[in-house]
Amino acid sequence: MVYPITPIFLTTILGAPVWIVGLIEGIAESTASLLKLYSGWLSDQVGQRKPFAIAGYGLAALSKPLIGVAVVWGQVLVARFLDRVGKGLRAAPRDALIADHCPANQRGRAFGFHRSMDTLGSLLGPLVGFGFLLLFPGQFRGLYLLAFAPALVSVLVLLLRVQEPRKDRLERGAWRSLPQFSLHNLSSSYRNYLLITLLFGLGNSSDAFLLLRAQDVGFDGSQVLLLYAVFNLIEAMLARIVGQFSDRVGRRPLLIAGYLVFSLVYLGFALVQTPGLIWLLFLGYGMYETLIHGVQKALVVDLVHPERRGAEIGTFYMLSGFVALPASLLAGFLYTRVAVVAPFLLSAALAALAALILSTVHLSTQDPSA
Repeated sequence: MVYPITPIFLTTILGAPVWIVGLIEGIAESTASLLKLYSGWLSDQVGQRKPFAIAGYGLAALSKPLIGVAVVWGQVLVARFLDRVGKGLRAAPRDALIADHCPANQRGRAFGFHRSMDTLGSLLGPLVGFGFLLLFPGQFRGLYLLAFAPALVSVLVLLLRVQEPRKDRLERGAWRSLPQFSLHNLSSSYRNYLLITLLFGLGNSSDAFLLLRAQDVGFDGSQVLLLYAVFNLIEAMLARIVGQFSDRVGRRPLLIAGYLVFSLVYLGFALVQTPGLIWLLFLGYGMYETLIHGVQKALVVDLVHPERRGAEIGTFYMLSGFVALPASLLAGFLYTRVAVVAPFLLSAALAALAALILSTVHLSTQDPSA
């Protein structure tokens, strides 16, 4: 409901420069990413995933009204940081919880279904926001307060309706040492894939720059919400189907296709001059999201050691988060100091290179049931 308008809120209501948008998004993602490693590890140790998910979604809910009452961009940074800390707490344990409760031959379907439901919220939310701004033009602060309601309900549903069998907590002496950031304990296939995602991630800056590009071409705040709904519509309809398809044909071909679609879409954002093409580009971006996110999570689960699933999934999230800061700072610098088209051209080139490398490396699963 509110993510698409945050860059506009920052630049028009609070008067922040564009590079601040990149700074806030990069710091929020990268600083919180450390938790994505340790929350997964800790959920392995205590034998419980759900408490981490509840805490994570709770912090995300709290961040919404905090942005709504912000008067300087630093307050938005704090709120976005809390939101991303919440994501750091919940992401790896939640994915491990999904993996714990579905057979290996249905992982693509399970993560695709999860992604479809996640994206359905990202479709309905902007539509509600668009309707709100039609009734109350320019009332961005009120929209942030409104967004707190469904966020709170989601926490209650998780608390009351999601069941998790209680496992035995490890004895203190049996706990493995706190994980250190190292690639050495990972399989060679997983290391190779992580390096590819780092290369791709360097060009995958915050979606805020896509929304600002749409604003450059002539979209206002309420129209940006519709754009965000449009690209989420594609993923909401197709993510489960694509995930299930990956169970049959493999993850790699779909990920390569996703990187190539991303490359073409970002090339389009560099060249676009008319609002009509912006709609098509956001549809293409929705196809990229559909091909990548659920399938990528299923591939990560395939490549990690089953007995260290939470921690090794957390490693993926941590590395992805760390690269977000330089990616967004670089995009902000290129956008404001070089040329508006520069960050999009760089992203297109890096995605194409990542697709080429992914097509050549060897990837083998660590999970005998996969």
